[in-house]
Amino acid sequence: MVQRVHQPREDAEFDFILRMSAAPVLAYFTGAWPKAIEPSRAMDLVMGDIAETYQDRLTVVRTDITRCPRTTGRYEITGAPSYVLLKEGEAVAHGTGVLTVAEAEQLLEGHR
Repeated sequence: MVQRVHQPREDAEFDFILRMSAAPVLAYFTGAWPKAIEPSRAMDLVMGDIAETYQDRLTVVRTDITRCPRTTGRYEITGAPSYVLLKEGEAVAHGTGVLTVAEAEQLLEGHR
C-alpha cells in the first residue's frame, strides 16, 4: 500500500514537502494532548479518504503541532485539529475542527 498522507517529523521536512509538491497542499495539524486525541484521529480518517481520492491533484500532510512548532506558528494554528490549504506556498483557506469528507471536498472544489 502506498502512503498517501505525508507525516513530517520536523519543520524542515514540512518545508521540503511543501517545496517539492507541484500540487496544492492540504496540511492538517494534530495534537497528542487528551482533548485533541480523538478529534485528531477523526481527522486522520477524513484526510486519508481525501488523500486517496485526490492523490493526483493534492498533497496531504499530517503535521504534529509539537514536532513542527515553527510551521504551526507560521500558519497561526492555535488548536487541534486544524487545517490550512496552501497553493504555491500561500494559505488560501484555513480552519479549526474536524472536517467531514464532504466539507473537505467542498473546500477543495471552492479553491480550484
